[in-house]
Amino acid sequence: MDKMILNGEITLKSDIKLDLDDRGYQFGDGIYEVIRVYNGKLFTSRDHLNRLMASAESISLKMSFTVPEIEEQLKQLIQENGLVDGTIYMQFSRGVSPRNHAFPVPAVDPVYVAYTKPLVYSTELAETGVKAILTEDIRWLRCDIKSLNLLGNILAKQKAVEAGCFEALQHRDGIVTEGSSSNVSIVVDGKVKTHPATNLILNGISRQVMLRSCKENGIPYSEETFSVEELLNADEVFLTGTTVEVLPIIEIDGKSVGDGSPGQLTRKLQQMFRDKVTKQCGSHS
Repeated sequence: MDKMILNGEITLKSDIKLDLDDRGYQFGDGIYEVIRVYNGKLFTSRDHLNRLMASAESISLKMSFTVPEIEEQLKQLIQENGLVDGTIYMQFSRGVSPRNHAFPVPAVDPVYVAYTKPLVYSTELAETGVKAILTEDIRWLRCDIKSLNLLGNILAKQKAVEAGCFEALQHRDGIVTEGSSSNVSIVVDGKVKTHPATNLILNGISRQVMLRSCKENGIPYSEETFSVEELLNADEVFLTGTTVEVLPIIEIDGKSVGDGSPGQLTRKLQQMFRDKVTKQCGSHS
């Protein structure tokens, strides 16, 4: 795991030097993605990389590489590091330039880094479910961009940690948006409901996989807003995310969700997600 990508080239992590004038460091001026790896294979990589390009376009960041080029580089990095199960983190900043709020003129090349990290799927959490808290959504209004500006998310996550919980479920004007590092959905009378993919949430790739599973298997679903009250009275609640897949929530702010155990539909969606992993990446532990 000692190799990384710097501007498209694989090199030893110890040889990489980043400039203090990097706008990613100075301003959080950049974008990122995290892709799951199962059995040494990328899962839903094109979806992630297409979203990366959309984020770049949203902040007027000119990318140095195409989606196929980046994908091939990531595959090589997986092989070089011998990664079996884990994640690849990649980040593109606007580049190195003397500190100035305005974009550099003339434009500079983006700084692109990527690295691998081992990660084992948590069967225990998937089986038992997790606890969550509610917190006000204090983030900016372009949450659809996967930007490096994550302070609002970090503060929400820390509240959850300090409360002994796994996730913080954010709400804006009484409407639930998403978790600090995940999307959230509810189940009411056998129907899945999740916030529409607007500027107020990140359109999670795992969220999209879950919704495709619903469509393919005839599970009723809708992309519509729901209130904090609806959340607290839902039959089931679950998270979706790259590292959590489909994860049941069994308690919110000390109140049990349903009977306090993972619901049947959530269980079905978990299995459907794992089936898609198997189909794309082979059998898994």
